[in-house]
Amino acid sequence: MLPDSSIHFLQEKIEDLRSALFFSLTNSVLKMPTTIVTTLKVDDAGQIWFFVNRPVQLLHEFDKDFPARLDFFKKGKSYYLKINGKARIVDDPEEVNSLVSLPDDIRNQAMFQMVLVKLKIQHAEYFEKEPRQRMNWVQATRSYVNKWLFNVEPGYRPYILNPDSALQY
Repeated sequence: MLPDSSIHFLQEKIEDLRSALFFSLTNSVLKMPTTIVTTLKVDDAGQIWFFVNRPVQLLHEFDKDFPARLDFFKKGKSYYLKINGKARIVDDPEEVNSLVSLPDDIRNQAMFQMVLVKLKIQHAEYFEKEPRQRMNWVQATRSYVNKWLFNVEPGYRPYILNPDSALQY
């Protein structure tokens, strides 16, 4: 499992960015639509909590657990995150009410208008954007060849969580 300092690092970055694109990666016929989400919280167990709009279909027709991806980014920030994990639809009223940090009106929304989802982080990648530097044609060619041959992303820092511990809820 990831050391606490890395989880805190990811928590800090996610809370700073807050917005992400949510992708359901299931092969099921009926899956949650791709949408923009805003994180509610990131707990110490490595779970990201957020809402998605309630689909037109009945909620029990969807897979309760499914693979998903979150791409966190924010204009003006010098970094972004790509997180893969196992998402779970939280439709149990007791579990929704256990989130003490949520105001009552948001809890009511969670029960009737929105769907609360938690994503257990299994794999996280952190990318830092490098500022563009002016290069002469020799430097630009060398950089292009290195990127093409070695597929190296500048500022790439992956964080990989132990998948065995991520499957437990």
